[in-house]
Order: sequence, then C-alpha cells, then structure tokens
Amino acid sequence: MTHFVSDRITVNPEQCGGRPCIRGMRIRVVDVLELLAAGLSFGEVVEELPDLEEADLFAVMKFAASRVDHPVLVAA
Repeated sequence: MTHFVSDRITVNPEQCGGRPCIRGMRIRVVDVLELLAAGLSFGEVVEELPDLEEADLFAVMKFAASRVDHPVLVAA
C-alpha cells in the first residue's frame, strides 16, 4: 500500500525498500538529494532523470527540510 507523504513524495513498503520516492516512481528522494549535493542544478537533475518535473525537486527539498527540522533534547 502506497502512503502519500505529499502530493509528490510517496512511500511504498514494496518499492525501493520502503524509502521515499517521487510520485510512485522508482526514483528515490535520496537519489535526487545526492545529485543536488554533487552540484547539479535543477535543470541538470531533470536532464539526468527526465521523468522528473521541477516541482518534484522542490518537493524533495521540502521533504528533506521537514526531516531535519526537529528539536534536539539533551538530558541534564
């Protein structure tokens, strides 16, 4: 069963090991993040992965930001 994290990010336990993907395709969020971290522009990422749309890349960035934006609790 596919779980929709957003309108563009999906998680399916039977696809890509349950890792977040773009619109149910076998393009993982982490793959896109790695390409961006390697210095590719949005346009270059879309050239590498032509099934993607620019809106998918913004969704990836928003998804990644939501995963790192949490409080850190320190035991005293």
